[in-house]
Amino acid sequence: VLIFDLSSVYTDVEVERKHTHKKRKLADGREKTMSSDDEDMLAKGRGRHIVVNKAEMPGWAETVEHFRTARESWDLLHSHQSLETEFVKICSAWKTEMWMWFRIFLTDMIIYQGQYRKALSSLALMSSLQLQQNQIQNSLSSSSSLETQRAIIQQASCHYALGEYRMACEKLLEVVSGLMPQNHEAVKSSEEQRKPRGKTRKGNDLRLIPCTSKSILPFCLQLMLACFKLRAFTDNRDDLALGHVIVLLQYDWPQGENLFLKAVDKICQQGSFQYENFFNYVTNIDMLEEFAYLRTTEGGRVQLELLPNQGMLIKHHTVTRGITKGVKEDFRLAMERQVSRCGENLLTVLHRFCINEKIILVQSLP
Repeated sequence: VLIFDLSSVYTDVEVERKHTHKKRKLADGREKTMSSDDEDMLAKGRGRHIVVNKAEMPGWAETVEHFRTARESWDLLHSHQSLETEFVKICSAWKTEMWMWFRIFLTDMIIYQGQYRKALSSLALMSSLQLQQNQIQNSLSSSSSLETQRAIIQQASCHYALGEYRMACEKLLEVVSGLMPQNHEAVKSSEEQRKPRGKTRKGNDLRLIPCTSKSILPFCLQLMLACFKLRAFTDNRDDLALGHVIVLLQYDWPQGENLFLKAVDKICQQGSFQYENFFNYVTNIDMLEEFAYLRTTEGGRVQLELLPNQGMLIKHHTVTRGITKGVKEDFRLAMERQVSRCGENLLTVLHRFCINEKIILVQSLP
């Protein structure tokens, strides 16, 4: 699947300060690390870079070379009027409009050219063609299901590139609802093979990933993070978007640690933070440690409303010393319970987050 590259999603921020109580120290230069994938920049001249992960795609070189050859052949066939006329005749005679692989190539080429609006039209044609073929076959095979996911993922990628973040999120959640989260340990082992790189990228690269649940779900999580990140770190306060960002930053930790520390800085500046889904989906021990610290005197006594109905309790009751003490005790007990959940399969937690909070996720974006 050819999609928009999101390698810089974790690192497009500057962290003004780091909390002195943190036991872990960030590696020097992590702020400048733009990608952790084992990648190759494969396009030449004025072409766009296509980033691949060699561990995910053993045949990456051949695949990218075939795509380059196909693009150049297409350009050649359309370089002269006579060639183009003959080619159109051949396509008409062969009914290439019914070839799924041909439509996939055309869509990939349009995305490569950066014509995202045109790509959305091509993807709509692809979906229509897929539906026709499924009706003819009178079945929904695993391969056709993968082709459907391919189209929706590319639609999400195009909407994101066009700045249509709500539409992108809707498409991503549609894909996630049909995926089964992989075992977290298996994903973790592949992540450990990545090599940090310090090369700064221009932000218009493309990425080629296998059309499998193991690769698709992480991309969906990263693209959702990219959508909410832009909203969470504006001058306007948006605790809901900031909370979503914190939940999504758990994947691929500690790649997103700098961005998380910026979120903490924003919370400290606000003096308060409300996100009642916190204890449903945040299981990262480092994040839990940080939020526990924020409530202390040293951490600034930040007012945190992370428990369901906690805000209602404070607003609709006279806040006596006893009630305040009760809220603190509830927070302490909730934090202790949360620490015991740190061993849960993270992808399962994040998959549940996408499914259960689908409506609020979409409504959180403009």
